[in-house]
Amino acid sequence: MKLVTAVVRPERVQQVKEALFQAGISGITLSRVSGHGGEQSVVEHYRGTRVMVEFHDKVEFRMVVSEPFVQAAIDAICKGARTGEVGDGKIFVQPMERVIRIRTGEEDTAALTPVTETKLSPDQP
Repeated sequence: MKLVTAVVRPERVQQVKEALFQAGISGITLSRVSGHGGEQSVVEHYRGTRVMVEFHDKVEFRMVVSEPFVQAAIDAICKGARTGEVGDGKIFVQPMERVIRIRTGEEDTAALTPVTETKLSPDQP
C-alpha cells in the first residue's frame, strides 16, 4: 500500500478526478492548499497597494492505493493535471504502514475502497 499525494492546479481538479475514476480509483481526499514552487512571484494591485503574491492556490489530492494501482494513480494524475506549464504540480508516493476502516475494523488492503473485478487491471481503460 502507498499513500499518493498530488498537488495540482485548482482548474485541473475535474480532469484529475475523472482520470482517477476511469483508472478505478475512487477513494480520494481533496484539500485546498497554498504553495510556492517553480512559478514566479506575481505582483498584483489590491486597494491601491502593490502586493507580491508568493504563494499560489493549489489543490491536494490524497489517496491510499494497493500496489497494483500505484502506477495507475500516477498516470491518471499526470494525464489530468498536465498543462505543460510551470506550476502543474507534484506527486509524492510514500509507503503506508497500516490502514483501518473505522466502521468495520477491516485492515490494510481490505480497508481500502473496494474495487470491482473488472477494474483490477490498471491496464484496462
